[in-house]
Amino acid sequence: MAITHSRAALNPLETCIVNQLQGGFPLDSQPFASAAAVLGCSERALLQGLDGLLQRQVLTRFGPLYQIERMGGCFVLAALAVPPARFDEVAAAVNSLPAVAHNYQRTHKLNMWFVLAAASQAGISAACSAIELLTGLTVHAFPKQREYFVGMRFTVGGQAAVGQASAGRGSLDEQPVAPELDEDDWRLIRASQAGLPLVEQPYRQLADSLQLPEQEVLTRLGRMLEQGVIRRIGAVPNHYAIGYRANGMAVFDVADELVDELGQQLGQLDCVSHCYRRPRHLPHWPYNLFAMVHGDNRRAVREQQAALLQLLGPACRRHALLFSTRILKKSGLRV
Repeated sequence: MAITHSRAALNPLETCIVNQLQGGFPLDSQPFASAAAVLGCSERALLQGLDGLLQRQVLTRFGPLYQIERMGGCFVLAALAVPPARFDEVAAAVNSLPAVAHNYQRTHKLNMWFVLAAASQAGISAACSAIELLTGLTVHAFPKQREYFVGMRFTVGGQAAVGQASAGRGSLDEQPVAPELDEDDWRLIRASQAGLPLVEQPYRQLADSLQLPEQEVLTRLGRMLEQGVIRRIGAVPNHYAIGYRANGMAVFDVADELVDELGQQLGQLDCVSHCYRRPRHLPHWPYNLFAMVHGDNRRAVREQQAALLQLLGPACRRHALLFSTRILKKSGLRV
């Protein structure tokens, strides 16, 4: 089932929750009380506000966002060319796989784009094979070859640049070796990957369910945050519901010897939330540089794409802009 596309009416507290709780959620015994004090509301009001935002699908989840590659796993962007008459049937089949973390309908012959996450490349291959078996369609896989930038913060209204609050922009440094995770780490990941419980002491509840001391849960989460296993802890907005009604995947064909330099430059632009190098699929897909841009309408997104094209200049030989028209799934990582 697609996540709602409509713009939500938010009260002042709900607006503050969305704008201010997308990261930095406290790691202490009563984190909602600590966060509420910063927001200037009561703990009860914050919990009720979060529950309402999740129920109305303004937020898709609230809790740790895990980075599969830092856990020793892998993920891949993939696409299908789905006949329109079969679209909902194929979406249901694709979404049924736990390996599918996100799924979007986009304006292109390749009209279904999804992210697969698995503990190994073998798991990715198995998921691709399963999708082809279930649908009878060819999976076009676009694994990440280089990451130039990932980071976003959505602001209610849909007009603020989504990458404006992020740091580390444009770094080409190689990621360090993935940290070692023990079985209790994995149990904690599995228990929290769908979100934190909306109770006064969520970490205590997690600890009790795992038969671990609360302080150990806090220590493990803090360590995973420092190691990059957790990107952030907080709210994950449904960007349509808070005003970002247009979402574009801008793709470019640039010479391979220039793509790293140009990708790093694109990643430095505030309008870019993700920027990657990915493989071409010739002859039908010539693009090797991907950048995500967001706005409150398609005109704003096209203007952002124009800024990207101006930066690339004559180095860009071909380009396309794929708008998302539906969120088909946005569950996040499941292991």
